[in-house]
Amino acid sequence: MTQLVTRVDDELVWQVDRLVESGAVSSRSDAVRRGLRAVVDSERRRSVAASIVDGYRRLPQDEDEAGWTADMARSMIAEEPW
Repeated sequence: MTQLVTRVDDELVWQVDRLVESGAVSSRSDAVRRGLRAVVDSERRRSVAASIVDGYRRLPQDEDEAGWTADMARSMIAEEPW
C-alpha cells in the first residue's frame, strides 16, 4: 500500500481526532482514506453527469421520446394505491 504524506491545520486534526474518539472512524488514516474516496467518487459522479448532459445537448430528445416517458410516469402514478 502506498503511503501519502500531507500537512493539515490543527483544527482539522482536532476534528478528525473527535471522529476517532467517537468511533465514527477507526483512525486518522481511516478518516483520510474515507475522505479521499469521497472526493474521488464525487468527481466520478460529476464527470458522469456532465457526460449525460453533454449527450442530451448534442442529441436532445424529440417529442416522441419525451411524450412516452411522461405518459408512462402518469400511468405509474395512477396505478399507485393512494
